[in-house]
Amino acid sequence: MTETPLDRAFIGLDPEDETARRAAYSQLAAAELFLLLDGEPDGGAVDPRLFPLESGPVVLAFDTEARLADFAGSADYAGLTGRALAAMLAGRGIGLGLNIGAASETVLGPDVFDWLAEQAVGSMPAAGKPDEILPPGDGIPDAVLAALESRLAAAAGLARRAVLARARYSEEVRPILALLDPAPEAESALAAAIGEALAIAGADPSGIDLAFLASDHPAALRLLSAGLAIDLPEPPSRTVSAPGLDPDRPPRLR
Repeated sequence: MTETPLDRAFIGLDPEDETARRAAYSQLAAAELFLLLDGEPDGGAVDPRLFPLESGPVVLAFDTEARLADFAGSADYAGLTGRALAAMLAGRGIGLGLNIGAASETVLGPDVFDWLAEQAVGSMPAAGKPDEILPPGDGIPDAVLAALESRLAAAAGLARRAVLARARYSEEVRPILALLDPAPEAESALAAAIGEALAIAGADPSGIDLAFLASDHPAALRLLSAGLAIDLPEPPSRTVSAPGLDPDRPPRLR
């Protein structure tokens, strides 16, 4: 089976390596997961199947439908992001068995999801009008850059390109991240996802300005001339049915 981003994040993960652990949790929050259920979803409500362990109950989720089928056969399930799963589990004392039976198999305790849910509240300030645009320089930690690139790679179809630079406002210089040609109504989702990724990576989201611009806007051209451009992937082409109406696609919870 093809190696997945969660495989790369969790296989061989040293739990004492905080940078690697944060990167794995960021990947988990952004991932699409398939949650094993006790019955068919009822509208927007789902009933996850609980497994009692000595350390406490867990639900099971997999990062591919094939892995879920290998474990549970023909079973009911729901598709949701790791972020949505964290919101579902936070404060309930329930952990997660992730990719059981696969190389990246791991069991995460309830504290992981309490912490992930807390990171989702981070916000990023909107960029003002800078006096000067500067290259990003070396003031942004590698872990933060990796978190941004990973989260942007998961945002296929929500924007065309991102640009990271520094903006000078009078005497203050701040990092700035611009998303170019965002999809209609995608700005709040992008801001939340990027703010979360920064918080999980250990950066304060309020310390990086965020801008949404058309790629032909003069400010975008200034950013592109000085900053680091990151192309976002194209979304996969497929026919999309309403959630729950396509037998090959589970309902997605947000």
